[in-house]
Order: sequence, then C-alpha cells, then structure tokens
Amino acid sequence: MTASIWPYVTPGIPDELFDRLPGIPMSKCETRLLILGQLRLRNDSILWDIGAGTGTIPIEAGLLCPQGQIVAIERDEDVAGLMALNCQKFGVDNVEIIVGNAPECLANFTKTPDRICIEGGRSVADILDYGWGRLSTGGRAIATTNSLEGLYAISASFAKLQARNVEVVQSSVNRLETRGHHQVFAAVSPMFIISGEKL
Repeated sequence: MTASIWPYVTPGIPDELFDRLPGIPMSKCETRLLILGQLRLRNDSILWDIGAGTGTIPIEAGLLCPQGQIVAIERDEDVAGLMALNCQKFGVDNVEIIVGNAPECLANFTKTPDRICIEGGRSVADILDYGWGRLSTGGRAIATTNSLEGLYAISASFAKLQARNVEVVQSSVNRLETRGHHQVFAAVSPMFIISGEKL
C-alpha cells in the first residue's frame, strides 16, 4: 500500500480518505472497527462481503489478511467501479469485486468462505441462509442493520440456522465537530452488528 495514504498496520482508515459517490452510504470508521473486530479475521481468511458499497470493509480486510481473499459483492455497477478505484488507491490486490445480486451471484464461487459479512440488503434472510450453507465449520457470519425490523429478521435467521455464540452490538459513537464558533459532539448513525458462529 502507498505509505503516504495509510502507512499503518492497524485498521481505522479515516472516512475522508475514501473516494465516495453522492447518496451512497459508507460504513463509518468507528462502526467499521466494530465490524472488523466481530469478524475475527485470520491472516488467510476467505471473506465474502455482501453489499460492499464503497469498499471500506473489503479494503481494510484485504490489508489485514495479506494471504487471504476478499470477495466483494455489489449490485450497482457504478458503486462497484468506485470500489475498484478505492482498492487501487490503497494498493489492495486481494479483493475480487463481483457485480451482481446475492445470493444468486454466489453460486459460481468454488472456495469456501470462513467469514461472511452482510451489509444490508433487501433479502438478508435469504442471503444469510445461502451463505450459511457455504460457510466453513467454525466460520463466522455477521450482518449489520440500522432498523429494529432488520435486527429481528437477522436474529430470527440466526436462530433458525442454529448459530452459536450469537452476539449483538449496537454502536454508539459521537464525534467532535465545529459548528460556527462552537465545538459540539454529533452522533454517528447507530448500527446493530449481529454475529454468530457455525459449529
């Protein structure tokens, strides 16, 4: 990776270093750190990131897993193009970007993932169900949502799949911002992060 962009081995790349498109959501730095922590990546992990968007999770995971493979799935071609630019910017070469709808586009992958990250999506339950069937024994799956309905759907899916060691974390982050002549703390949108293990 280019030292002038992010010369550190720790995750937590500042949001402003990523190229963005108007209206496309991005996992904020602090939430991203929680997601990466819940994934419990290994040096050689095979991660499916479904709904990868701007590419913040695939890029951070790619840097953390130099011997691993990150498969980033995004249904919007323009957003996938942006992700490719961000991967190039940070010198990440172990991220494979797939444009398509999950879970259908996942059928062609032959390697078994040991980590799955689902960042939103219309059919989280279907994606989680399919991904769980492909997940290696001992693997971890996480899903994120910012709604109670999403939390219920993901929790119900984990229960149906008999996931073990299920954890639910809600981020609560405030950042110091300058507004006029004052400095105030502004809340970052909270996110539920649900994780489970396949034993």
